[in-house]
Amino acid sequence: MARKPKTNAEDYLRMYRQMVRIRTFEDNANQLYLSAKMPGLTHMYSGQEAVAVGICEALTDEDRITSTHRGHGHCVAKGAEFKQMFCELLGKAEGYCRGKGGSMHIADQAHGNLGANAIVGGSMGIATGAALSAKRLGKEYVTVCFFGDGATAQGLWYEVMNMAALWKLPVIYACENNGYSEYTKTDEIAAGSLIARAEAFGIESHLVDGQDVLAVNDLAQKLVARARKGEGPFFVELKTYRYHGHHVGDINRGYYRSKEEEDYWKNERDPIVNFGKWLEGQGIATGDELDAIRAGIEKDAEEAVAYALDAAYPPAEEVTMHVFAETAA
Repeated sequence: MARKPKTNAEDYLRMYRQMVRIRTFEDNANQLYLSAKMPGLTHMYSGQEAVAVGICEALTDEDRITSTHRGHGHCVAKGAEFKQMFCELLGKAEGYCRGKGGSMHIADQAHGNLGANAIVGGSMGIATGAALSAKRLGKEYVTVCFFGDGATAQGLWYEVMNMAALWKLPVIYACENNGYSEYTKTDEIAAGSLIARAEAFGIESHLVDGQDVLAVNDLAQKLVARARKGEGPFFVELKTYRYHGHHVGDINRGYYRSKEEEDYWKNERDPIVNFGKWLEGQGIATGDELDAIRAGIEKDAEEAVAYALDAAYPPAEEVTMHVFAETAA
């Protein structure tokens, strides 16, 4: 665990809470799927919490992010609330997208989350466009584009990196390398170094341990501050791991990764457990206090799920809302 000066214990506890909130949300989302209460599939973010929290804790509500099909963690880390998120997953009117976005298209623009995207790498152009808007309008907000290692095979990434480098846009491309592109190991689909791909465009690039929230946050704070001053763009490869399968239906994973590998990451590299141990070692929180934090979040999630299950679906007349633009006669 990287070390950072202990200047504000509440900052550390907030990061811990946010990581626990993500893990708890995902546990409940998984149960909603397994109990056939949630329509469609979802993709669990469990195991990657330090990435979303470490980066989003360096951002303001004005800063933008774009997300992926595995996007619940980014949404929570950027400030979303459980009730509206569960309502969205269940297709309810009180969801962030009035129940139309669901798991893979959830957005929360009030907190700068421009949305998840079911297309692999689909948000790369959106993020770069947001950064271009900031520069053209003279705004100071920074955009972070989250994507997985598999998305580095998309030609769009190379197009937008070229634009961002030429125009020095305030964007950070954050590649969450969890070791697998769906069911295939990253080194079997990506030749060479991911960092070298960004460096070919003259983009400053960094490699960081995505299981260490302090290391992620320390780097994110520095890059965000520099991007605000016009020193972007940047690329960051974050080494992390997803505990579940590619999606909630991917249960029997032995044909592409071993149980021993999964156990190692869960038992030795868990970002929440290890950060909790660091908090205790630094005297910031006791084990009982961390247990109380987890219990409180679990209760909040339980109440939010119950609320969402009872919430109303949107009326049928909303079927074209946010689909067509109103135009003058």
